[in-house]
Amino acid sequence: MTTRPMTQEEYEVWRERAIAGHAPMVAEAAGCSLAEAFEFARSDLAQLLPAGLGSEGMWLLAVLDESDRQVGVLWIGPHPEGRPGAYVYDIEIEEAHRGLGLGRAAMVEAESIVLGSGFDRISLNVLGPNLTAKRLYDSLGYQVVATRMTKTLGTSRGND
Repeated sequence: MTTRPMTQEEYEVWRERAIAGHAPMVAEAAGCSLAEAFEFARSDLAQLLPAGLGSEGMWLLAVLDESDRQVGVLWIGPHPEGRPGAYVYDIEIEEAHRGLGLGRAAMVEAESIVLGSGFDRISLNVLGPNLTAKRLYDSLGYQVVATRMTKTLGTSRGND
């Protein structure tokens, strides 16, 4: 596994996929319409990456398999809340290539990039149901520092 900077074409494809993947989660969490969530997701990404691929301090990388075919993406940058260290905004390996150690290798590469840039800490967020990601990060030595929980009210679940 290797990484390299994304091309503009790869960035455009990833950007649209990232927005489409983020919007439904925003709609559910915020209780807004999908159209509003798409607008929020576009705005959020535009704030984080104001110059697209050229956004200062951001690494937007293509993850490549052993035959140099792109099989994923890795996005690293400064922590969004101004905390010390870097932050993994996105890591994704194509489903057909999961379970082959590419995600692990990409995270090790991320740690190397972060250390080489003068940071001594890296953070990320894992959505609750993503047990595979949790196991990966646990095995790499990541520690839980916060847990946010949500309950949808007005349903019969959990009200017994």
